Amino acid sequence: MSESMTAGTGSEEPVENATKTAEKRSGRRAALEREGEVAADFLETLLDIADLDGDIDLDIDGDRAAVAIVDSDEGRVPRRLVGQDAKVLEALQELTRLAVQSATGDRSRLMLDVAGHRAARRTALVEIAADAIARVRESGAAEELEAMTAFERKVVHDEVLAAGLVSDSSGQEPNRYVVVHPADESGADTDRAASSASEQSQD
Repeated sequence: MSESMTAGTGSEEPVENATKTAEKRSGRRAALEREGEVAADFLETLLDIADLDGDIDLDIDGDRAAVAIVDSDEGRVPRRLVGQDAKVLEALQELTRLAVQSATGDRSRLMLDVAGHRAARRTALVEIAADAIARVRESGAAEELEAMTAFERKVVHDEVLAAGLVSDSSGQEPNRYVVVHPADESGADTDRAASSASEQSQD
């Protein structure tokens, strides 16, 4: 009798843990969906006030709400909302995050795209990272990349990590850049962890 009860209790624990994990994920997804909805309302109002064309697309990208202003049937999204070096886009993203934080009470890390700029830039960054990875593997020497935004550096860090190499960030904003290192450099694990934490905190 005692053994039966013990076995029963043990088998229930994984189920209970799985249920809690599922509930946590569901709650997090609901929160991200809420972020997207608040952001969409804010951006739609902004577009209306400025009398600009554009539709709003909502998605969830990993652990972030992803919001995009895309061309509509009425017209194209003005590319000036991206701006030179995406500075207008970055500013608009920060304003949108603040609007979401004001409505939800929680800090937002949502990602905003305008007219597919970030998507296209991500594709280009993957190629830049792949080229750098190949050169570092061949030469065995670290390589510094061009200055990038926090979003851009994060994309490169992810590609380098997936390739089994190491990367970190150096320099000061707005001239902060990624350094790609060979995998066998000393302190690799420490550098990798520091880089990931640094980029997450900045973005």
